Amino acid sequence: MTGSRVLALGHYQPSGVLTNDDLAKIVETDDAWIRSRVGIRTRHIAAADETVDSMAAAAAEKALAGSGLAPQDIDLVLVATCTATDRSPNAAARVAARLGLDAPATMDINVVCSGFTHALATADHAIRAGSATNALVIGSEKFTAVTDWTDRTTCVLVGDGAGAAVVTAAPEPEIGPVLWGSVPQMGGAVRIEGEPARFAQEGQTVYRWATTRLPDIARQVCERSGIQPADLAGVVLHQANLRIIEPVAQRLGAVNAVVAKDVVDSGNTSAASVPLALSKLVERREIGSGDPVLLFAFGGNLSYAGQVIRCP
Repeated sequence: MTGSRVLALGHYQPSGVLTNDDLAKIVETDDAWIRSRVGIRTRHIAAADETVDSMAAAAAEKALAGSGLAPQDIDLVLVATCTATDRSPNAAARVAARLGLDAPATMDINVVCSGFTHALATADHAIRAGSATNALVIGSEKFTAVTDWTDRTTCVLVGDGAGAAVVTAAPEPEIGPVLWGSVPQMGGAVRIEGEPARFAQEGQTVYRWATTRLPDIARQVCERSGIQPADLAGVVLHQANLRIIEPVAQRLGAVNAVVAKDVVDSGNTSAASVPLALSKLVERREIGSGDPVLLFAFGGNLSYAGQVIRCP
C-alpha cells in the first residue's frame, strides 16, 4: 500500500436549532444584520447532555457503518476539537470506548478550525508509514459552550456538531499531500482563553487575511496534488463566514466545482465544519465517487491545512 483513501463519511448535528430571530431575543441583533455580515440563517445547539465525544461517536458510528469495516478493524482514532472540557480521558479514547473499538491508538488534535484537515493528514501519514491501517478521523465541537452570548459579533457565528471519515490504506494515494502552516505572529486574532474559556476574535483582521492570502495558498494545495482548480468537482472550505467562503472560492478559480455553503444552516462549527459539510454533499450526491475535492481549513492560531481528496 502506497497511500490512503477516505472510505466513508458520517455526520451528526443536535436537534436543537437557534434561528437569527431567536438570537435577536438574546442580544442586540436581527436577521438582516446577521445575514448581511456572515450569511448564517440557523445553527444547531447541543443539549446539556450532549458532549464533544458523544457527538463525535454518533458521526463516527455513521461513517463506520458506511465503510463496511467492523469496529475491531479500526486501529487509530483522531478527534480534532478545541472545545473538549476534560483532559483525560481524551475525546478520542471516549469515542473508542463508546464504539467498542479494540486497542486503537487514540489522540485529540487541537488546531481549532483547521483541526480536521490536520488530523486527516496525520492519519494519511500514519497509514503511509505502516503504523495504522484503518483510522477514524473526526471533527467535533460544542462551540456554544465557549460562547459569550453578550457579544453579538461572535455569538451569531457558532454552532455545534460533528463530522467523521473512515480512512483506510490504498494501493494508490487518494488523499493528496497536505499543505499546512500558520502565522504565529497573528495567532491572537482568534482566541479561546480565560476561565471560563470564551471565544473572541478580531473579525476584520481574520477577514482581510483570509480573503487576501488564502486563495494563493489554496492554489498551492492543488498544485501539490497535480490538479488545476478548474478540474475540481468540489471545494469544501472551513465554514467560517459566507463572506469569506464565496470570494476565496471565486479567486481560487474553481469554476466547475460545487462550493460547500453549509455555514448558512449550521453556522461555524470549527473543526467539525469541513467533515460535516463534506458528508452532507456526498450524502446528497452533489459530488460523485472518485471526484476530486479540495478540503481547506483555516482559523485559530491563524493555522491552515488543506489537501485534495477523491470522494468515497
